[in-house]
Amino acid sequence: MFGKKIEEAIEESVRVGFNGFLDPNEGLFLELIDVESIGDGLIISGDGAVYYDTVFNMVSYKPLVQELVEGTISEIAEFGAFAKIGPIEGLIHKSQIMDDFVSYSKSGSLAGKERSIKIGDKVRARVIAANLKNLQTAKVGLTMRQEGLGVIGWADKKAEPKKTAKKEEKEAPKPKKKKEERE
Repeated sequence: MFGKKIEEAIEESVRVGFNGFLDPNEGLFLELIDVESIGDGLIISGDGAVYYDTVFNMVSYKPLVQELVEGTISEIAEFGAFAKIGPIEGLIHKSQIMDDFVSYSKSGSLAGKERSIKIGDKVRARVIAANLKNLQTAKVGLTMRQEGLGVIGWADKKAEPKKTAKKEEKEAPKPKKKKEERE
């Protein structure tokens, strides 16, 4: 990249070197925002490159436990569903999909008594586990069992309210009138 301007070469090097890089503390690096500063170049004998101390800003994503996320179901398996949440996928175990017995259909869906989930469904979930030690073994666990979570549209189909016995309200006793004393 010696034929390019230093700024262009460094931006390209940062994009190639860091986009898609997973740092356990910072998360998954997604895109370069800007290069703040470029130090003096250093040439190492026997190496055909120039090295610059560079300060830059990048957009990164690190799923946090308890964070609410929205995504799209990308795969259905017998044990659960995978949801694409931004740049990574999370697993929703079948026990975490709904408060119902969930069965797997070979047609590519997981179904309960009243609801089902299939590839392409838009979902809202909560992160319950995140292991981002390296890109090959990165795992994100999700749940949709809490109120307001699940396939977007499930919340529109509100469950019928449970019938409860109404308690009879007792009227407060009325104060008795005092007899007026006459002299």
